[in-house]
Amino acid sequence: MLLPIGSQDDFGETVTNRNFVFETFRKVSTLRGYQEISTPVVEYANIFTNKHVGMSLQSLMKWFNSEGEIEVLRPDWTTAIARALTKHNKAPEKWAYQGSIFRNNKVGVESRQVGIEIINFPNFHGECECLLMARNFLDELTINHYVIELGHTGIFEYFINQLDLSDEEIKALQIAMHDKRKDKVYQLVARNGKEHIASELVVLIDAFGPFEEVLNDYEIRWGNYPVLLKIVNHIKKLAELLNESGKVPVIVDLGMVKKLPYYSGIIFRGLLEENGSTCFSGGRYDKLYDQFGENKNAVGLGFDVDILAKQLRIVNKPKRICVIASDETLSYAEKIRKDYADFIVEVFYDDEMIDKDNFQKVIYILQKDGEYEVIENEDMYRFN
Repeated sequence: MLLPIGSQDDFGETVTNRNFVFETFRKVSTLRGYQEISTPVVEYANIFTNKHVGMSLQSLMKWFNSEGEIEVLRPDWTTAIARALTKHNKAPEKWAYQGSIFRNNKVGVESRQVGIEIINFPNFHGECECLLMARNFLDELTINHYVIELGHTGIFEYFINQLDLSDEEIKALQIAMHDKRKDKVYQLVARNGKEHIASELVVLIDAFGPFEEVLNDYEIRWGNYPVLLKIVNHIKKLAELLNESGKVPVIVDLGMVKKLPYYSGIIFRGLLEENGSTCFSGGRYDKLYDQFGENKNAVGLGFDVDILAKQLRIVNKPKRICVIASDETLSYAEKIRKDYADFIVEVFYDDEMIDKDNFQKVIYILQKDGEYEVIENEDMYRFN
């Protein structure tokens, strides 16, 4: 075995499409005023496994260093950037990143991401910027068939704060909500003598769909619950702005639960209509900075580059030209590239080595009596 399990080589179009995603992201984020940030690929494990972040050590690519500390390959950009911004100024900041993360609980241990982190902006402004930037970026990639899904961590937290559950039970309940296991949700909550809360959480599992329909229903249902009504109104305000700014459908899932402990408000993701894959996800994570003893409001999202790259259909590819040369005419072949600056130009010695169907034009360069002859589509042009 030449490669570890989970590692792979990539070739041709796969790599080209990924690079196109990276380049397009840099263009869009730069024009929207983001600064670039990069963090080391190697970090201390406890930055990611503490109670504020809650990542499992078993899921990380790890080893012991010479001092006995556990080091890992970067498993999460948001946490790494929060560490980097510790003791930073309190001014509003917008950061853009791109690169790989590494986890061994996925099919491939390495996955590529691009994303943004918005620090110390007014809450609604930052959340809107995240989602409008996502729409801008996907438009540039000509990826149009997706939906934006909105949720809020405060809904689930409102109900579990009324329960006496251990951390393990809360985690089991989150998994059951995520998997839409109504029986499991009811069982976990009702055994604590809270049947009415169990019923509310079971109903929440089906509280997803077009935002107008779902939110209008829950404005009525939660009319006597000021905390929940405030959350519904916040989601509605954000959904209406997105609806006004473009044609991409906006849906809500009021039963959505957070994947990591640091999320603390609006959460969202982009889902491809073709196969339901998550092409971006993110949300508010004000609590993340608690581990560094700081109080910042922050929101961000990350795009899955590998998923986006598979969706690309790059139609404006440069035309391809094949130049047939020899040892004697190779230097001249290099010179005439200037005549085809916007083309892909490949030089070969033997036309039998190429598939002519892959090229829009084949040019032959001959040398005779110190002069060059260029034969193109059976027309001959003489160059001195």
